[in-house]
Amino acid sequence: MKKRSLLALIMASVVTLSVAGCGGKEDVQAPVETVEFDNIVENVANGNHEDTAEVASTEEQIEEEENHEGMYRSELTNEWIDESLKNQRPIAVMVDNEKTALPHYGLTEADVVYEIMNSTANGRITRLMAIVKDWGKIQQFGSIRSARPTNFMLAAEWNAVLCHDGGPFYIDQYVKKNYTNNFSGTFGRVNNGKSREYTEYILEGDLDKNFSNSKYSVEYNEHYQGEHFVFSDEEIDLSGKSDVIDATQIKLPFPHNSSMLKYNEETGTYDYYEYGNAHVDPQHNNAVLTFENVILQGCSFSQLDDNGYMIYNVIGSGDDGYYLTKGKAVPIKWIKSGEADITLFLDQETGEQIEMNTGKTYIALVPSDTWDEVSIQ
Repeated sequence: MKKRSLLALIMASVVTLSVAGCGGKEDVQAPVETVEFDNIVENVANGNHEDTAEVASTEEQIEEEENHEGMYRSELTNEWIDESLKNQRPIAVMVDNEKTALPHYGLTEADVVYEIMNSTANGRITRLMAIVKDWGKIQQFGSIRSARPTNFMLAAEWNAVLCHDGGPFYIDQYVKKNYTNNFSGTFGRVNNGKSREYTEYILEGDLDKNFSNSKYSVEYNEHYQGEHFVFSDEEIDLSGKSDVIDATQIKLPFPHNSSMLKYNEETGTYDYYEYGNAHVDPQHNNAVLTFENVILQGCSFSQLDDNGYMIYNVIGSGDDGYYLTKGKAVPIKWIKSGEADITLFLDQETGEQIEMNTGKTYIALVPSDTWDEVSIQ
């Protein structure tokens, strides 16, 4: 188990992130908060995510009774998976979240799912971005839709190949970034009786073909920054913390699809709901999409035009958030030093990177102008 100590974090300065369109368009200025780091967090500011504190001795603990020969703990979930996947980079899949696109296929195979406002128009409709480590087992995943600039910066945190179908011209400069690998519009079609924009899915063999036809490495490349989360060796119990609150039902300020998370006492996980119903995966016997860990990340955004296109100001620090697990929540802060740098989630009470439970994670980027509308009960 690795832990990054950030006790001396100083909330200091304000910088401006320039979001430039291509084709000779004027730059769009996106003001964001950021920080100046003292010596304790200097490595993080430089994009070096090696330990800034002690490595817990529990890393060398002998596994209990289970035999995990030929397996290793996934860097995305801490679950035991086949060791042949150890160096395989994940994919980040853009999934349409309009009601017409339902049901989604394969979402329960994702290790991490982001829910992100896709546009300020149409009731602030969201889109999902699913991070999948073991993508070789995919038979049908999606449906697939377009990407936004924010998605390229978040996919880069995982060294993931972004899978999407185009996007507005605002993504052009991000496609050209040296940290970006992406597959766009290269996936199969399913005759599902819907209009064409709802028929594209990653189908079995699509990714093998895409990698074979590209120069992209299937394994982590030079932009990989190491493990994203800190997982606990024992089950996390937040109830002893002074700032803990009950968190069994969470309503998010996404009016178009009315996203909710409900704590399932029987499974000890958070079931995802939208459009008034539990999200089910027909690819896996209508299993409910559920998560051991939930992160709510408050984040400002900048409007790019009158059509609703926007970009989250994901580079910065200090905005509010919550970490939820096992029916409890604690306040957190977050920090991201650069476009491709890992977002660190810090315990607001201790200043250290949060420890998380083994399992899947849901991350919602909640617009800061509606942060006060988040309901945690």
